Amino acid sequence: MNFPLIITDPEVCGGKPVIRGTRIMVKNILGLVAGGYDRVRIREAYPQLSNEDISEALAYAAQIVEEDQVFAHA
Repeated sequence: MNFPLIITDPEVCGGKPVIRGTRIMVKNILGLVAGGYDRVRIREAYPQLSNEDISEALAYAAQIVEEDQVFAHA
């Protein structure tokens, strides 16, 4: 899957995946979702994000989990 709204650049946030044109890391969006935020609250926290940005961040994270080795914690 292609993610044109997600970039990684060593000069931006240490190379962590961010929303293009921002310094908003995908992990920040995931953290808000994990904390119970819906799209409205996420956009209140980050008004420069679009619904498409949020959707792509979630899809990107899902793809990473699918591809990488996941470790179970006992």
